[in-house]
Formats: sequence, structure tokens, C-alpha cells
Amino acid sequence: MSKKPSKKPSRTALSATRAKPAGKAVKASARAAKRPSPQPRDNTTDRIARALETIAAHLSAGGTKMTQPQDIARAEAFIWNPSGRLIPVPKVNRVELGLLKGVDRMRDILIENTERFATGLPANNALLWGARGMGKSSLVKAAHASVNARRDVNGQLKLIEIHREDIESLPALMALLRASEFMFIVFCDDLSFDGNDASYKSLKAVLEGGIEGRPDNVILYATSNRRHLLAREMVENERSTAINPGEAVEEKVSLSDRFGLWLGFHKCSQDEYLAMVRGYCGHFGIKIDDEQLEHEALEWSTTRGSRSGRVAWQFTQELAGRLGVRLAVK
Repeated sequence: MSKKPSKKPSRTALSATRAKPAGKAVKASARAAKRPSPQPRDNTTDRIARALETIAAHLSAGGTKMTQPQDIARAEAFIWNPSGRLIPVPKVNRVELGLLKGVDRMRDILIENTERFATGLPANNALLWGARGMGKSSLVKAAHASVNARRDVNGQLKLIEIHREDIESLPALMALLRASEFMFIVFCDDLSFDGNDASYKSLKAVLEGGIEGRPDNVILYATSNRRHLLAREMVENERSTAINPGEAVEEKVSLSDRFGLWLGFHKCSQDEYLAMVRGYCGHFGIKIDDEQLEHEALEWSTTRGSRSGRVAWQFTQELAGRLGVRLAVK
């Protein structure tokens, strides 16, 4: 009988089969050898991080220190920086009190209120509201200069301007001023609130109602085109969406009530506008025939579409420049 062929692989075949993985490993090593060696990791991110750390260190070392109470004696006016610094103003941009025409009643009331405060008597926070360009901010700065020059005040009244966007830092400013021996007018120009801005609540707490209250040596003056400091749509939105619309509106409108003194500024008449122009021309020595001056001033106001102290001043600058007159105080 013939033997059946064996199905078991021979030793030679087994050896060849076992040798295959080793061959594959050799081939893989060869392919790896052909690959380019990995380059060192890009260190751009590390260099940027080190550069930022260096810049931060320089800024920290060269930063101005927080204002101390004794630093306030160095100037009569400052600008508040919410980082805790009062930046001195070497020369205040102001108009002389005598050049403000058409605001006699408001001028007298604000001067009297400021004098009371500067001499230690009770006085009210003041809101100057109304028509644009009628000298609201100019009156605040002029009143400060006038009262500060009094012999019994003797430069002890300081003016500090806080920007509208920094209102939330008012408590920090109050804490700084509370420890000072000087008297302060904290002044915010063009104060108003829009949209969902809730920073007005910080102002309300400082004016009246906070646990500490307003320091005795601080008074707040603000100017605004709005009597209630809030956009009309804000009040209307509260009426339309709030569960208790009356309470919501009262909560927003009550901000203006925290100012005990309201001074309204309205558009001036033609005679008041011309008086402003003549006052500026007389003060700065601009020589021009009065009839021609009146004609040109009225034409200027017509092209601007309004009459106000700002328009009168802009016309004066135009006229002085055309006539070659420098607007320097005599």
C-alpha cells in the first residue's frame, strides 16, 4: 500500500515561516532609517510667552503708585483713573465766569451752592441738564475757579472729573477722598445711561442711601442733556415688560431725585446769542463793525441750525482766525 502524503510541514518550511517576522522587522528598520529625523519643536510659543512676561514685569515696575492723600495738594484739578490714581491737570480748560451769558440765574444758584459747600455749610449735589452747548460744563469749571479763589477758601476746593464709563469705581474714589483734608467737587460731564447699563445703581448708592453715605468733604456735580439721565426707551421698556411697571420706572427715574439741585438750561434767544458773541469779541479784542458782526453771527448760527454758547464760541474762533487775532487772555 502506498503511504499518504504527510500534512505536517517540514522543518525547513517551519524555519522559513518563523524567519518571516524577522525579515519584516529588518524591512521596517530600513524604512525608518530612510525617514528624515524629527526636527526640534518650534519654540515660537515659548518665545512669545517670555516676551509677554518681560513686558508685564516692566509695566509693573514702571507703573504709577496709587494716589496718597498728601499728593492731592499738588494741583487744583484731577482726572480720576479707576486704577486708584488721581491724574493732576496742569491747566484746566475753562471759560471765565463773566463770559457766560444767558445763564445768569443758574450761575448765581450754582455759585451760592458751591460757596456754602466750600465753607463747610450744607449744600446739595447738583444736576445741570438741558440744551446742548449752553455752558453746563463750562459753568461748573468756572464756578470752581471763582469759589476756589476766595480768600476764605484759599485753594482748598479741588475739582475731580470722573468719566461716565468709570462710574462703577465711585466707591473707591469716595474712600480715597474721605481721608483728605481738602474739599472736593466730583464732576461727571455728559452723564447718561443707555440699554441694560446698571452702573447707575453705584451712583445712587454714593449720592444717598449707601451705608457710608457721601463724605462730608465731597459734593457731586453732573451735566446731562436728559433730566432723568435715562434714555426714553429704557423707561418705556420697563413699562411694557415689568410685572410692576410703576415700581420699575420709579427705580430708574429716582436717580435724578438724588440730586438735590436741578438747574435747567434751555435754548437761548437771538439777543442772548448775540450778547455771547459780543462778549467774546470784546474780551479778546476782536475789532469789527457791530452791524457786520451781527450779520455774520446770525448767518453762522443759521448754517449750524442752532443758537447756543458753543455756536457763539465757534463763530468767535472763525472770526478771530480770519482777522488774524489770537485768542489769548488779556
